[in-house]
Amino acid sequence: MKKRLSIQEYTNGIIAGNRMILSRAITLIESNLAEDKQLAQCVLESILPNTGKAIRIGITGVPGVGKSTFIETFGKYLTTLGKSIAVLAIDPSSQLTKGSILGDKTRMEDLAHEPFAYIRPSPTGTSLGGVTNKTRETMLLCEAAGFEIVIIETVGVGQSETYVHGMVDFFLLLMLAGAGDELQGIKKGIMEMADLIAITKTDSGNEISANLAKIEYESALHTFPPDGSGWFPQVVTCSATQKKGIAEIWELVEKHREMLSKNGKFVENRKSQNLAWMHDFIKQSLEQNFYTNHNVSIKTKEVQQAVIEGKKLPIHAALELLKVFYNNK
Repeated sequence: MKKRLSIQEYTNGIIAGNRMILSRAITLIESNLAEDKQLAQCVLESILPNTGKAIRIGITGVPGVGKSTFIETFGKYLTTLGKSIAVLAIDPSSQLTKGSILGDKTRMEDLAHEPFAYIRPSPTGTSLGGVTNKTRETMLLCEAAGFEIVIIETVGVGQSETYVHGMVDFFLLLMLAGAGDELQGIKKGIMEMADLIAITKTDSGNEISANLAKIEYESALHTFPPDGSGWFPQVVTCSATQKKGIAEIWELVEKHREMLSKNGKFVENRKSQNLAWMHDFIKQSLEQNFYTNHNVSIKTKEVQQAVIEGKKLPIHAALELLKVFYNNK
């Protein structure tokens, strides 16, 4: 059994860039044990002064768009520039083991062997909100470990994108050519959140359809109202396998940060995200406390059956459970 590390040992190891201790710290914050949660919060408090310096990038896209292939190529390009990067991949969870199914270390094998890169898959578990908190905390640990760029990869276009958008500085949406069909299958809200749309797999023979898709997306973006940051989302084409357009994407990320830093929106966004994190955590903690309450658990079995049989309105059942919860506080 591994020796339990102290707060100071965790802190010193993380700040020194010790990958093994960083991984143990991430495992610690993912734990549901009460004693681990307390220690994790202490570690996070101690490394907080060393966080906030990294560029945080969220990357999402429709299934089959090649997110992992893109991230591997993009990540390797960044390491050639001397940048250190951490990739946090939100993977779907196995309902049996609760662990990651996709295993991004195996999907990004080349990047995983880069000395300036660190890849950490995070299982979604049963609650998206819970994963979001763990991802935020993991991001802080990686920043304290000295990583200059933190990339968060999501499972696909859906609810998780809204959460990830709320914790990054730059949100990149990867899309495939064939804009007419794709625009029908993607939520307008996801496109509105994007700082950049990159049409992937623009390989030899696919340039015409990719350029047509680029025009379609540019036209769609012009129908959205400005977000107040001063940045207007752009559309580019790229090929991860042929390494085309990768440098341009990084240039746009840097240009975006420079613009928002100058007009004060960068710091403003970070502050808003921290407040949102606080309120999210309050909601999640209240929900967890509610459902783990012993008396509520007993009463739930009773009222659930009444709701199923149509003998009780769901709203009335909920109010009964809330009353039990507050009366036993």
